[in-house]
Amino acid sequence: ALLVTRYCPSLLKASCVSSPSVFMSMASGSEGPSSTSHKHSNRLAKERSPYLLQHAHNPVDWYPWGKDAFDKAKNEDKPIFLSVGYSTCHWCHVMERESFEDEEIGKILSENFICIKLDREERPDVDKVYMTFVQATSGGGGWPMSVWLTPELRPFIGGTYFPPRDRGGRPGITCVLKWQNNRPALESSGERIIEALKKGTTITANAGQSPPLAPDVANRCFQQLAHSYEEEYGGFRDAPKFPSPVNLMFLMSYWTVNRSTSEGVEALQMALHTLRMMALGGIHDHIAQGFHRYSTDSSWHVPHFEKMLYDQAQLAVAYITASQVSGEQFFAEVAKDVLLYVSRDLSDKSGGFYSAEDADSVPASGGPEKREGAFCVWTASEVRELLPDVVEGTAGNATLADIFMHHYGVKEQGNVAPEQDPHGELQGQNVLIVRYSVELTAARFGITVEKVNELLASARAKMAVVRKSRPRPHLDTKMLASWNGLMLSAYARVGAVLGDKDLVERAVKAGGFLKEHLWDAKQQTILRSCYRGDQMEVSPSISGFLDDYAFIICGLLDLYEATLQTEWLQWAEELQLRQDVLFWDDQGGGYFCSDPTDSTVLLQLKEDQDGAEPSANSVSAFNLLRLSHYTGRQEWLQKSQQLLTAFSDRLTTVPIALPEMVRALMAQHYTLKQIVICGQRDAPDTTSLLAAVKSLFLPYKVLMLADGDTESFLCQRLPVLSSMSQLRGVATAYVCQDFTCSLPVTDPQELPCYPQKLLF
Repeated sequence: ALLVTRYCPSLLKASCVSSPSVFMSMASGSEGPSSTSHKHSNRLAKERSPYLLQHAHNPVDWYPWGKDAFDKAKNEDKPIFLSVGYSTCHWCHVMERESFEDEEIGKILSENFICIKLDREERPDVDKVYMTFVQATSGGGGWPMSVWLTPELRPFIGGTYFPPRDRGGRPGITCVLKWQNNRPALESSGERIIEALKKGTTITANAGQSPPLAPDVANRCFQQLAHSYEEEYGGFRDAPKFPSPVNLMFLMSYWTVNRSTSEGVEALQMALHTLRMMALGGIHDHIAQGFHRYSTDSSWHVPHFEKMLYDQAQLAVAYITASQVSGEQFFAEVAKDVLLYVSRDLSDKSGGFYSAEDADSVPASGGPEKREGAFCVWTASEVRELLPDVVEGTAGNATLADIFMHHYGVKEQGNVAPEQDPHGELQGQNVLIVRYSVELTAARFGITVEKVNELLASARAKMAVVRKSRPRPHLDTKMLASWNGLMLSAYARVGAVLGDKDLVERAVKAGGFLKEHLWDAKQQTILRSCYRGDQMEVSPSISGFLDDYAFIICGLLDLYEATLQTEWLQWAEELQLRQDVLFWDDQGGGYFCSDPTDSTVLLQLKEDQDGAEPSANSVSAFNLLRLSHYTGRQEWLQKSQQLLTAFSDRLTTVPIALPEMVRALMAQHYTLKQIVICGQRDAPDTTSLLAAVKSLFLPYKVLMLADGDTESFLCQRLPVLSSMSQLRGVATAYVCQDFTCSLPVTDPQELPCYPQKLLF
C-alpha cells in the first residue's frame, strides 16, 4: 500500500467515496444515448446488463468480464483496467461523462490497458474481491470502483471515483497511466496485499468449538445498537442515515424474549420510533409510495432519491412486523404502501421484480441535464397552482394548498437546507415530510381529523397524477434472483399477516417466475439474473451465488407458511441440498459467497456483515433451522450450528455487524417450536386458527398444516404428523417442541396464550 501511495500520493484519499460529503450523492443513473446512430460501439453492445449497455458507445474498447479479456491481457502482457458500478449509480455516470466519453482518455485507456466493465449486481463475487482490496488499501470504498490488475487478475492499484485529470487533491485517471514506471514494485505490493487478505478474511470453526451463548451475544448486540442509537429521530447514526432493516428486525425479535425487562422495552421503542420517523420523513415517498435509499440528514428529511428493490422488500417485512408487535394499523398501512409501489413500478408481467429506480431525472421544466430528485420534489407555487380550492369551514378560508403545505412542511423558499444540497439541485424545492400529526393539522384549521385525512388523500392523488406526467427516472429492469427472493418473502409475509389473498397470489406469481425463468432444472442451478423482454433472456454464463440460493429458500419457506402449499417446501429442500454442494466449506464450516472452484475469483469470502442486505450466511443459518424442522433432516440442524460456530469471533466481539445472524443464534437457543394446524384446507375453522397464528410475531416457530393426507410431502418427511388429529371433527392447533405437544385447542381465542408461554 505504501508503494501505491508513493506512486500517486493522493490516491488513498481519492479512494474513499464513503465520506458523507461524497457518499450522499453516490447513486443515480443514466438512460444512455437516445440516438440509434453512434460514433463508437464496443463489445458491451451485445450484453444485457443495463449498466453495461450504458457504456456500449464509449470511445473505450470495453470488454465484459470473461476469458476473451483475460487472454488478450496475457497475450499482450498488458494490465487490466477494471471499472465496476451499477446502472443507478450517480458517480459512475459522472465518471463516464468526464472520462469514458472523452476521446483522448478513451484512446489512452484502450492503448495501454485491457479495459473491463463490470456490473456489480451481476457479479457480486468479483465486486467483493476487489472492493476488499480497495478498502484494505484506502480505508474506504464505494462505486464506481476502479482497479488496475495484472494479466493474472491480481490488483495493484485501486480506488473509486477518479476525475479525468488531477483536481482538488484527487488524482486524475491519467495519473495512473504512469504505473509502468514502477511496475515490478506495484505488482509485488499487490501480491502481498492479496496474500494478507486471504489470511485476514478467513472465517472458520476451530475443532471442538461451539456457538457462543445466544443470550450473551444478543445482549451485547442490543447494547451496541443502543449506544449508536439517535434518540430524537431514531436510526443508528447522525448522517447519512440508513434504514437498516436488519437492526430493526433484531430489536423486535430481542423484545419477544426480553419483554419483561427494561432492555426489551427499550429495544421495542427504538425499533418502533425509527420506523415511525422514517415513515413520516422525506425518505418515504408520500406521493408515489416506497422508500428512497437513505437520508442525507439525521431527521430522515432529504433523501438520496434512488429506490432499491432490496430496501422495499426488507422494509415491508419490518413494517408488517411492527404492526404485529404494536397492534398499530399505521405500520400495516406503510407495509401495504411499499408493496403498492413495487407492484406498480417495479413489477414485470412475468412475475419478476426490477432492481432499482434512479435518483436523477430531467426536470419537468426541461433542459438536458438530469437532477437528483427532480421527479419527486415540489415548489410552493406548483402546490398552490395544483391545489387552489378553498376548503369550506376552515379557519381563515384556507385552501387545500394551505392545509397540505402546513402538514408536509412546504415552504415558499423551499425546505432543503443548503448543506443538504451541495450541488444546488434542490434550490427552491420542497421534499415532503410530515411536520404535524393529523390531529394538530385539524386543530390548526378548525376541521375534523376525518376531514383532514380526506383532504390530504385527495391532494396526494392529484399530485400523483402530475408526477406521472414528469420525465421518469431510469429504471434498471434487470431481475436478480436474490432480490426477487427478498421480495417474495415480503409479499408472502405481508399477505399472510393481513389475510390479503391478492398479496399472497402476487407472492405465488413471484415464486413461479423464479422457478420458470431463473432455475435450470437440468443443471440443478439457479441463474443470477434475467432481463425484461419478450424472450425473458437470461445469462446462462452467470450461475447463482450464495445469496441467490439463500434468499430464494427463505422466500419459499415464507411462501409455504402463507399458502401451506407443500410444493414450495419441496423446492426449498431441493435448493438447500444444491446450496450445500456448491458453497459449503467442509473444513471450516459456513458457506462461501461464490463457487470456490472459480479460479478467476481470487478470494473465497464468507461475508461477515449484515448491511444493506443481510449476509447470505445469516439467512442460511435460519433457513437450515427451519428446514430441519420441516424435513426432519438433523444434518441441517448440525450445519446451522457449525455455521454459527465459524462466525463465533465476529458474533462475540461485534454482533452489531451481524444482527440477522444473532437472530438465527437466538432461534437455535430458544428452539423453534412447531405450530401444527390439523384441519381441512380452506375450511372456515382451519382458516380462523391460521389467521390467529399469522397475526402474531413469532420469530422462533414453524407453521404446518396437517390436512390428513398421509402421502403429502410433510407426512412423508415427518411421520409423527399422521398421529395428530382433529378434536371432535373441528380444526385443531398443536403447539409443540420437538413434537412433544401441549394440549390441543380448537378456539382461536385460546391460541395466543400458547405462543406467549411457549414460543418466546
